[in-house]
Amino acid sequence: MQGKIKVGITGQNGFVGTHLYNTLGLEPEVFELVDFNKEYFSDEKALDGFVSQCDVIVHLAAMNRHESEQFIYETNVGLVNNLIASLKRTNSQAHVFISSSTQEERDNLYGKSKKEGREALQKWAEEFGGKLTGLLIPNVYGSFGRPYYNSFIATFCHQLTHGETPAIANDGQVNLIYVQELVDDIIRLIKESKHQPSYIVEARDSKKVSEVLGLLENFKALYLDKGEIPVLNSKFELNLFNTFRSYMDHSSIYPRKFQLHTDPRGTFVEIIRMGIGGQSSYSTTVPGITRGNHYHTRKIERFAVIQGKALIQLRKMDSDEVLDFYLDGNEPSYVDMPIWYTHNIKNIGEEELITMFWINEPYDPSDPDTYFLEV
Repeated sequence: MQGKIKVGITGQNGFVGTHLYNTLGLEPEVFELVDFNKEYFSDEKALDGFVSQCDVIVHLAAMNRHESEQFIYETNVGLVNNLIASLKRTNSQAHVFISSSTQEERDNLYGKSKKEGREALQKWAEEFGGKLTGLLIPNVYGSFGRPYYNSFIATFCHQLTHGETPAIANDGQVNLIYVQELVDDIIRLIKESKHQPSYIVEARDSKKVSEVLGLLENFKALYLDKGEIPVLNSKFELNLFNTFRSYMDHSSIYPRKFQLHTDPRGTFVEIIRMGIGGQSSYSTTVPGITRGNHYHTRKIERFAVIQGKALIQLRKMDSDEVLDFYLDGNEPSYVDMPIWYTHNIKNIGEEELITMFWINEPYDPSDPDTYFLEV
């Protein structure tokens, strides 16, 4: 395939779609994104315009939950049929990806809808010279998933960060994949460009529901309630912790004031208590200067102001809403940076600003996980 790969994502504003869209955007020299609007499915001309532009179409648009299983089935099959009709009208030979599920073989209409959709696209590919990758995906969790819809982890995280008490309906063993791991798999498969009508996406972890809930409850007790970074013993626990953090209401939590221990000698302040290591540093900033304007996709980071006046700003990648936090060294306080939020810090006072920084992994220039974007 010559030039940039033109990729369109149905459901680009959904849980997986948002992460895939944003991650593809990190490689502008490789990928050109073709924007999709859910209204296209009810407008043949608009859908054909979208399809005709794409070298790759990742079909993620689907319904996961509804009070009527029949409605789920009809919706999901209908979306695939609309896409196939457009592929035929435009004589497209795009490489189509469809997100299916390991529930395909279960006796429910959701699984049936996913299997029939994948098989219908396989038939199109064989008859019209297209290419299909049918993704059989385990349970996906990660930041910004919808509670009561995308996964039990999303539901538990929402409940624990909003004063509710989770309950386990069925303490089964669940195969799991973190949304960024799934996205990385999809991008690798796009680059490999192979026809694979039934591709099993490997789960990265298998956990009991109660085991996951126990970890999340520990995150609440240590991090949400006390500001302490918990021990994270594995990549799974790091991914789960970042997932948990994304459900917190940052605007009502930050800035958090430190506890000052003052005596005739002066004042002692504990900046961070943690069960993991990382890198600590500090900066001085002259009045009027702004630092930062970047975001991370996996790192945990804390900004603590101990002298001067600062404005810390956060903005989620796909949002125009800017969160403003005003910090003053006379009342030392901190703000933690969520993943996928671009952030900065500005000296808004008249004296030198001193800021302490902690991040959970030392800076690696070959893998910095630092992407510059204005707040």
